[in-house]
Amino acid sequence: MSQFSIHNIAVKGMAATVPQNTVYNNEYTLLSEKERKLLIKTTGVEEKRAAEKGMTTSDLCYESADRLLDKLKWDRAEVDILIFVSQSSDYYLPATAIILQDRLGLPKSCMAFDIGLGCSGYVYGLSVLSALMSASKMRKGLLLTGDVSSATCSYEDKSTYPLFGDAGTVTALEYDESSAPFHFNLQNDGSGYDKIIIEDGGMRNLVSEKSLVKKEVAKGVVRAPLNVALKGMDVFNFSVTEVPKSIREFCTYAEKPIEDYNFLLLHQANKLMNETIRKKLKYPLEQTPYSINKFGNTSSASIPLTIVTELRNQVTIQKLDLLLSGFGVGLSWGVCNLPLDKIECLNLVEL
Repeated sequence: MSQFSIHNIAVKGMAATVPQNTVYNNEYTLLSEKERKLLIKTTGVEEKRAAEKGMTTSDLCYESADRLLDKLKWDRAEVDILIFVSQSSDYYLPATAIILQDRLGLPKSCMAFDIGLGCSGYVYGLSVLSALMSASKMRKGLLLTGDVSSATCSYEDKSTYPLFGDAGTVTALEYDESSAPFHFNLQNDGSGYDKIIIEDGGMRNLVSEKSLVKKEVAKGVVRAPLNVALKGMDVFNFSVTEVPKSIREFCTYAEKPIEDYNFLLLHQANKLMNETIRKKLKYPLEQTPYSINKFGNTSSASIPLTIVTELRNQVTIQKLDLLLSGFGVGLSWGVCNLPLDKIECLNLVEL
């Protein structure tokens, strides 16, 4: 179990961007009206955003980062590190973070690299960025997270298409010896690697003509090997078992009971799943914000997107300590706290 603390790093700002194109689940033609109502009730996804062809995760993250850098009035030459967390990079190679370093006008001395994680990616990304900055005393860093998951979903797959939306976010960190510490609990179970997977496109299964051929896997589930495949019940059972356990372990390690955190931010995976987790933890509903109804499951962007859209008024004027939990593809999950002290949190932008 990886539990550790990081000192001297403070969050200075956050921003998020989503595509303008809105997709409504009550218009999903492959389900009857009754089935659509049940889908929305159980998943919580009423609508989501889908990128137009050619729009990438880096485009959404760039818009977020460019605006936040201007708002913070940071000298771009002073940004020491940029980390891009996503499963939908611009190219097979090079790393998208390096492209963003140049596109944002950051110096050649800026360290830049990608992390290929999804649902747990925001928590993992925070741990990597804050640890590197704390150890090296780098002054300023950017964490860019998001995905364009709609590009890999088959419209004919009712298990995935209604769930996933697109978004890109940025979180700005700064070295600050007066800041409150971050605590982390990070875990993985690679035996469940196939629970959420795109089978073709990597080195294990190179792209071929068969990669584009759709097949009926089950009733209402038609997809190709280049589409994301989801074993929903397995993921549900994993999440409602491991996530509450890991949050309790985290609170013990951090020596702070769950009720002392101002808000609980869960990865926006599925409303029924998240509510099961919340109830197991006996945490108040009014302190557990949701954005899944408006944006769906936005992978590594879901936690910061929820903060930007649901807690902006609070984080800009209050000193808060948030409890975060990201979980899913991998299987991978992580918990951390996010101390905030009247940060810059920009309004959501549509691109």
